[in-house]
Amino acid sequence: MPLEVSPPKYAQVLAALQAKIESGAYAPGSALPSEAKLSDEFDTSRTTIVKALSILRQDGWIESHQGKSHFVRGVPASARQVTPEYVSSALDLDESVGTELLRVGAVIAPRWVATALGVDSDTPVYERRRLVTSNDGPVALSTVYIPVELAVGNDLTKREPIAGGIRGHLRKNAGVRLDSATTRITARLPEPAELDLLKVTETTPVLWLMVTASAPDGAVVAAVDTVLPADRHDLVDTFPLAD
Repeated sequence: MPLEVSPPKYAQVLAALQAKIESGAYAPGSALPSEAKLSDEFDTSRTTIVKALSILRQDGWIESHQGKSHFVRGVPASARQVTPEYVSSALDLDESVGTELLRVGAVIAPRWVATALGVDSDTPVYERRRLVTSNDGPVALSTVYIPVELAVGNDLTKREPIAGGIRGHLRKNAGVRLDSATTRITARLPEPAELDLLKVTETTPVLWLMVTASAPDGAVVAAVDTVLPADRHDLVDTFPLAD
């Protein structure tokens, strides 16, 4: 059964506020809305808002003054890091190079995708399922899910490879900028349909990488499911450490 992925509410609030600071919607020196207004905006409890603000303050995004006012400091140096390669690969996969397009069409959103996109479990989404290959054979099975309203009319429904990645395509054709991403990686055994596609055995572990990409307003507009044979990949990341 697919793993249901739902970031905690405070994490969703945190990501949305960070996105607004990064985009300049909340400029350095400006005051954030009150905790009560944020609670109404995100339809959540004051406790959840306080937790998100506490993390922002701890990580250097905001500072708090007496009277519970919160002011923007800006994007801390520790947050200015290069996107991990495996995330870039998921969002920037060029279907015209080393990729076989297996399927394009509307499907009922898998549970984790519906949860990530914030839609009902019976909601249709557009799927682009791709097999990534190298000289040594298949290396990844990558499926991108896009809300139907974004896919239709933006060439994401066409049954031919799209040059460039989904990130650039959405920005160019739909005017949607992917501003932040949430990733989750788990290990499991391959599903029956993956055995032949990835040329793995039933006992070969695979890494399941789930990436949800958000617009500056915090709305999740794309979900990417990538299955990697564990014996063919090393996931390496370098990042600054906060004080």
